[in-house]
Amino acid sequence: MPEKQNFIKKQILEYKSRKRVRLSRSLGGTIMIFIFLAVVGAFMILPILYSIVQSLKPINEIFAYPPKFFVRNPTFDNFRQVLRLTDNLYVPFTRYLANSVGISVIGTAVYVVIASLTAYPLAKVNFPGVVVLSQIIVWTLLFRQEVTAIPQYIVIAKLGMVDTYWAILLPAMSGTMGVFLMKQFIITAIPDATLEAARIDGAGEFRIFFRIVMPAVKPAIMTLVIFTFQSMWNATGVQYVYSEQLKMLPSVLQTLAAGGIARTGAGSAVGVILMIPPILVFIISQSSVMETMSHSGLK
Repeated sequence: MPEKQNFIKKQILEYKSRKRVRLSRSLGGTIMIFIFLAVVGAFMILPILYSIVQSLKPINEIFAYPPKFFVRNPTFDNFRQVLRLTDNLYVPFTRYLANSVGISVIGTAVYVVIASLTAYPLAKVNFPGVVVLSQIIVWTLLFRQEVTAIPQYIVIAKLGMVDTYWAILLPAMSGTMGVFLMKQFIITAIPDATLEAARIDGAGEFRIFFRIVMPAVKPAIMTLVIFTFQSMWNATGVQYVYSEQLKMLPSVLQTLAAGGIARTGAGSAVGVILMIPPILVFIISQSSVMETMSHSGLK
């Protein structure tokens, strides 16, 4: 009986001590952190806000001196001008839009599968040469697209893929950023014991990959979707695609906006239009971004 009473008293004391737990940070520290984050957030959203404001300015305010950040007489004439220009195109505007949407969606889906299938053995299978292959993937991250543009064009020309959709899709599939991202996440998110238990139960590697690995790395997949979709959506393909019916939407809109000073407002409107799809994809997937970065070590 005394032991039971002592146990009850101990539980009550622990409960009271938990209620007295307070944050070590003071109220002033919390306010300073909030102000700091607010300033950083405002600084990061400033380019997007500036693009939207510029797209709503009439031509006289765009070239006003001294320049003003905010618009005084907002108008949608810049967007109407873009629509009028697209109505006069040789190929319907919907064809350009379908080209970009199709390439972006298909390319993103295929690349996510390829990067995941490549990253899994590099992260969890000990085979000869795995260290060398992992180092090669890291080294390839050092090369910018401008460095590989000429060799890439030569390869595409030799394969007979110039002026086809393959000229845009296949180079994107060879990117190593997604492989590195998925590899880092798989290493930290999936214990080796889980995979060994699945193998003991008789599961094959493909079953382990699709039933265990892929569901566990969903945050990394969503992050990779954001990066890949943004890259594919902004791809112009002007180096390889010359047929008008195969051109991407960004290249056409940028060509329309580059018609002199009179189309400066239309150029601002084009920038806003091209921003919308990547921003929507990010808003849908943003909850997964921070979790992935904390696991992969990327910043």
